[in-house]
Amino acid sequence: MRQRDTPDLTVFIASRGASCDECHEDLGRRAWITLGDGGRAFCLACADLDQLVFLPAGDAALTRRARAHSTLSAVVLKWNRARKRYERQGLLVDTAALARAESESLSDAEARARRRERDAERRAELDRDYLASFAGRVRELFPGAPPEREHEIAEHACRKYSGRVGRSAAAKALDAEAVRLAVAAHVRHRETGYDELLGSGLDRHQARDRVAQQIGEVLRRWQGPVGDSARSHVRPTSRGPAATRGTARRPCAGRPRRRSTPRRNRSRRTRTS
Repeated sequence: MRQRDTPDLTVFIASRGASCDECHEDLGRRAWITLGDGGRAFCLACADLDQLVFLPAGDAALTRRARAHSTLSAVVLKWNRARKRYERQGLLVDTAALARAESESLSDAEARARRRERDAERRAELDRDYLASFAGRVRELFPGAPPEREHEIAEHACRKYSGRVGRSAAAKALDAEAVRLAVAAHVRHRETGYDELLGSGLDRHQARDRVAQQIGEVLRRWQGPVGDSARSHVRPTSRGPAATRGTARRPCAGRPRRRSTPRRNRSRRTRTS
């Protein structure tokens, strides 16, 4: 068994025509080569790697075991033009090592399948709990929303791998602002003519500006009769008269307002005293 800290050799799948600098054989396109000092290319036969067999990437357990049992191995890389980087295609390993790894993988395949099922069920359960918590938070902040609408918002915002606000760390902490953004996005598509504006060719930012006031009105209506206790957790979507209403200071009830003495009278009193 090879040592874990032993680095793998690297084999490249050439994207252009290549030839071996040792045997001078024309290898053609997509040849498997290794690179030596000074960028010299060698075929697998001249590099003494032609006795290895190729194990494609995809089965992590099999790859890990085959590499561990193989005295000699090499990583196979191929250039991806679109991503402009080398990507791993698989591993060259010893034939006996691959056979041993396959035997071990078959012996515990059922156990690994059960483990994957348990992990999938655990992840699904966690997602269900998160969706329920998110939907409950939507209903808490927007009690006037139509029935069952909180579940639709949660399922859309929290969809896996979507990159939406529901997958953010703030949303997972049920932050009020993150929930508000998810509800606002739902209102934009379901309660306004935003999609029609986009379909007519209007720019996304211009379309959002046109429906911003309507979204704010729907959000305020959905906050419902709870009033200030709910609105204190959710800030308005736009800065308008409704956003600044009620900010003027009012005198405290039961306390008489103190009248200040005019500056002219105060100066007169100072001279007479």
